[in-house]
Amino acid sequence: MKSSVFCHFWRKMTQIRQLSSCDRGTHHVIQARLLTLNPSFGRTWDGHEMPRITDKLIREMLTPKEGQKIERDNLVTGFGVRKTATGHTAFIFSYTSRGRDRRMTIGQYPAWSVVAARQMAAKLRLRVDAGDDPLDEQQVARAEYTLEQLWERYEKLVLPRKAESTQKDERSLWRRLILPKLGRRRLSHIRPGDVDAFHLGISATTPVQANRCIASIRHAFNMAIRWELVSSNPVTGIKKNSERPRQRYLDDLERARFVAALDAREDTPSVLALHFLLLTGARRGEVLKARWEQIDFVQEAWIKPSAHTKQRRLHRVPLSNAAMAVLRRARALSDCEYIFPGKNGEALTEIRKTFSAVCREANISGLRIHDLRHSYASALVSRGASLPIIGGLLGHTQVSTTARYSHLADEAMRRATNLLGEEADGSEDD
Repeated sequence: MKSSVFCHFWRKMTQIRQLSSCDRGTHHVIQARLLTLNPSFGRTWDGHEMPRITDKLIREMLTPKEGQKIERDNLVTGFGVRKTATGHTAFIFSYTSRGRDRRMTIGQYPAWSVVAARQMAAKLRLRVDAGDDPLDEQQVARAEYTLEQLWERYEKLVLPRKAESTQKDERSLWRRLILPKLGRRRLSHIRPGDVDAFHLGISATTPVQANRCIASIRHAFNMAIRWELVSSNPVTGIKKNSERPRQRYLDDLERARFVAALDAREDTPSVLALHFLLLTGARRGEVLKARWEQIDFVQEAWIKPSAHTKQRRLHRVPLSNAAMAVLRRARALSDCEYIFPGKNGEALTEIRKTFSAVCREANISGLRIHDLRHSYASALVSRGASLPIIGGLLGHTQVSTTARYSHLADEAMRRATNLLGEEADGSEDD
């Protein structure tokens, strides 16, 4: 049955080729149909003219001394084979689109067979006759950003607007986790399912980092939409892992032991930096990069520049007497521009070793450097400070960020209401 249908098409093809006024679209539809019905079509057909391009013809093509030599096919219009002076042979397809002569490479010979290349040329011919421009589409696809290229642009234009600690964290996520998995993918080829699978894979071991990756990828794609690189965001709708906020604070006894362990040590930039962290609730990066020019000794305040704060805003915070005393001790150590300098005179970069030693000496476990910030806030809450005041001291711009400490205010409020209760009891005794 298939053979008889093929013969019918061949006879029809012969008739059309003899008519100069035939419809070109019909001509190429029949060409494509013939190639589909019989993959060997174009190589041998007894009693009929052989196609121009064959394996034999390609083998016998002479290598030009310069430039290139092209042989055209007499079956599929635009199909040809090209041989360059370097000896490379490739199948090509030539056509005209919107008045422009176009030529595109189908594939290299012999990686592509004559039959496969001719079938591809017939399909391209159909697309051209339908009004498409295959070369334009191919060039657009090749010019499309990969996720790695999007990251390079994001890193250059967006990341510098974030806090330095955030920049460091995001770079680490992209280089360690995101780019090795998705970096080479074209943006339009990254589907929600791909992001889901990526998120699920990382969630098995580091669920919080998986959430951070998703947040960063989402932001990058939002910027890609703004830059008109894509029209949709494949991260939209992806459910993040649940996160339990870490709540580790120094209680009054631990705080006393921590301070005693610090006081037992000789004054060094790292020891004084830990003192200052505990007394200000500042972030580690803000303290280590602090300069003397930021301290107002008259008003006893610290003016943090926007470049050093997480919110990228200038933050003025009053300093306690104890914090000012630490600054005077630091001034006695060095006249460097940094308050807590390293050995080379630059900003101190690491205090983890000293912090770990102090925690061991104070018999404190499970504490991170950032928990000193939480401990500062919790101490203020327990002493009756309001959440807005604490938020102002910590540099929070969102009320919800400070609200995590609201439960700690219960004890302070309980003491206050007990005062009223005690007064009432006393009056009844009278």
